[in-house]
Amino acid sequence: MYCSKCGSLVEDGAAFCPACGQAVQPAASMSASLPVGGSSAVALPSGYDPRAYPAASQTAPPLIYAQSTVQYAGFWLRVVAYLIDSVVMSFGFMALFIPFAIMTGLTAVLGNIHPGQDPRELGAVLGGTFFLGLFTVVSLAFLGGWLYHAKMESSSWQATLGKKALNLRVTDLYGARVSFARASGRHFAKLITSMIPLGVGFMLAGLTERRQALHDMLAGCLVLRDG
Repeated sequence: MYCSKCGSLVEDGAAFCPACGQAVQPAASMSASLPVGGSSAVALPSGYDPRAYPAASQTAPPLIYAQSTVQYAGFWLRVVAYLIDSVVMSFGFMALFIPFAIMTGLTAVLGNIHPGQDPRELGAVLGGTFFLGLFTVVSLAFLGGWLYHAKMESSSWQATLGKKALNLRVTDLYGARVSFARASGRHFAKLITSMIPLGVGFMLAGLTERRQALHDMLAGCLVLRDG
């Protein structure tokens, strides 16, 4: 079928036009042609989420979507969710760093550092083992950030703790739960978003029709608000 707004080709079962974001409006209802009380009900798309599109019939393909039933997460809501997640991640990092600092004697070394001390002398005091351990902690923090976002956004919650607190969830373009691979792609796509000067890649979440930041577009995701 074709989009009524821009005329682009839209796949059957799609909630929105991939070109302009217009909600799909079929030419006619298909429910009248379906058998009543029969056993040949039309199957819904894999992963279809009725919470995102409650107006769709359970016995017909989800072709009729009322745009008012979909609430996109606004830019500032997502900022607050990000701040909550940052606090959570900070506690997680400190839970790794403090034991490391105690076991390696870092706290004692840092107490002996004086202003203006020669960096070469400081490097000799700390030693290669310390820098290797520090690299390990930073690597674990990076790995933890990936798993935190990807695992939680692909879970039944479809959200990190910050998003869950604000009733937000990450979905694909059909409103369905995303896979771990897609959630991972969305997480690492943030590296590309962060390269855009002045945070414009993130600000797109407040400017685009479906409130998608650049990484949402790259991963084919939406961030919806429940209630």
